[in-house]
Amino acid sequence: MPGGPAPAYYGPPPPGYGWRPPPVPVAPDGRPLADFGIRLLSHLIDGAIVGGIATVVFLPVMFIFVFNVMPDFPSAADPSYTPTFDPAEFFIPFLLLELGFFVLLFVAYYVYYVEMMYRSGQTVGKKLMKIKVVPLEPGAVLTRGIAAKRYLIEFVVGIIVPFFTYLDGLWQLWDKPYQQTLHDKVAKTVVVKVAP
Repeated sequence: MPGGPAPAYYGPPPPGYGWRPPPVPVAPDGRPLADFGIRLLSHLIDGAIVGGIATVVFLPVMFIFVFNVMPDFPSAADPSYTPTFDPAEFFIPFLLLELGFFVLLFVAYYVYYVEMMYRSGQTVGKKLMKIKVVPLEPGAVLTRGIAAKRYLIEFVVGIIVPFFTYLDGLWQLWDKPYQQTLHDKVAKTVVVKVAP
């Protein structure tokens, strides 16, 4: 029929029409970037590992300290007992113990986040999530200095400046084009997906 309706077309839409997914963000060397959820999960895994090790080391030391420093409490039936407690004998050693714990924690974080990162670009959490830290400049090598810059900004500044840790981690949500955190920007690194 020459004057009838055109037959229905069920093939693919012509070029330029229809919804298309946004392109996958890539690093300067062309590898796909790790998204926020994968990086967050990697960070939580690493935090659980370091926190678990610190707890295993610190809790027995704390129990020994408390049982050695706290005074013995005799029976309430002893009429000659007069309680004496010198706060300096407890709090000064306790503060020194806390200071030692923080120094030990900074050293543990340095070894875990700098030395592991420097060797392979990955921590345990990053290996499990199949992501890796690489220099922003294509072909550059991840050095100990670059890994140390990331550590200094992420952890040391994060301890000193209130709420910096949250700002640092969330920065990648609006950073374009490389989805970098603030510690990535200072160290000139990106986090990429590793082929399985």
